[in-house]
Amino acid sequence: MNTYTQISQDDAMQMMKQDDGHIILDVRRPDEYARGHIPGAILIPNETIIDTPPSELKDINQIILVYCRSGNRSKQAAAKLAAMGYTRIYEFGGINTWTGEITQ
Repeated sequence: MNTYTQISQDDAMQMMKQDDGHIILDVRRPDEYARGHIPGAILIPNETIIDTPPSELKDINQIILVYCRSGNRSKQAAAKLAAMGYTRIYEFGGINTWTGEITQ
């Protein structure tokens, strides 16, 4: 069974500095995203991730760093993506404890 990897926010910050084609994925609601998100993050709300790979995530082997507000929805989304066959999913919790940059 495919699974995802849970990492610390410090590890996520280090991974974001790499030029490796990764995607930062915010799985909150659009209104939450609009109030502030990690720079470069794309929005795919958790409730829209069901059983079809999202069109924004074309490469199942791409590094995908997933977060939400507190860590619940990001774990759900990471598990769903892993079940669809994505191989490099890293879940790092919620923006409510993020110490890095946040943009609007």
